[in-house]
Amino acid sequence: MKAPAYDRMGVAYSEVRRADPRFETAIWAALRDARSVLNIGAGAGSYEPPDREVIAVEPSPVMIAQRPPDAAPAIQGVAEDIPLEDGIVDATMGVFTMQHWDDVDRGLAEVLRVTRDRVVFLTLDLDVTAEMWLCRDYLPEIVEHDRKTFPTIGKLESTLPNVCVEAIPVPADCTDGFCIALWNRPEAHLDPGVRRSSSIWHLLPDLVVEPALDRLRRDLESGEWGRRYCELGETDSLDVGLRLVTAELPRYR
Repeated sequence: MKAPAYDRMGVAYSEVRRADPRFETAIWAALRDARSVLNIGAGAGSYEPPDREVIAVEPSPVMIAQRPPDAAPAIQGVAEDIPLEDGIVDATMGVFTMQHWDDVDRGLAEVLRVTRDRVVFLTLDLDVTAEMWLCRDYLPEIVEHDRKTFPTIGKLESTLPNVCVEAIPVPADCTDGFCIALWNRPEAHLDPGVRRSSSIWHLLPDLVVEPALDRLRRDLESGEWGRRYCELGETDSLDVGLRLVTAELPRYR
């Protein structure tokens, strides 16, 4: 996604998209002993490790303006043309960023160029995401759209070296309010403020979104949603397709 789109969705982004500590733990563990970290598509700074040197690269000035005062300074730039020297960081991390790149192949090549040891991405396996109730029963257009923009896990495994893929269940009380993280809070999807902070709501046309939300609203009011998905109320966490992809780079390339 180009910066102007994030300039629209980025308003009040950090109020809804608060880093979940369980995701932080997983990401920081995957970074291992890296002392310098590039956060590509850094946004408002969520999930950046506080105990390491961080270089943040982000295309949107609106997102950069929402970074906390104690966050690393951000460079305005894009993944396809990272404004850094070769091999400058121990590790690169990216959280829900690759689907916004104009050219994933070029972006991954740039990430490999500037990184010495490892790459860590939090992304989606859309085959799993497609089974989440919102995507399966109300808006299959979400996954139809995302398949055009998210690189598949297979693509990442064939492009990056020594890849490890870990499923990250989303807890019922997840503090990061991205679209499918709200799997047990269906009413949140009816809140324009919540929707504003997930890019998919900006990308699907109103003529697709509004009828689906109207149907969801009716199902909530009638109790049909609760009857259909009653088991979710007893579930502590759910696999909605969130995947931590880690690539260990050869020391000598």
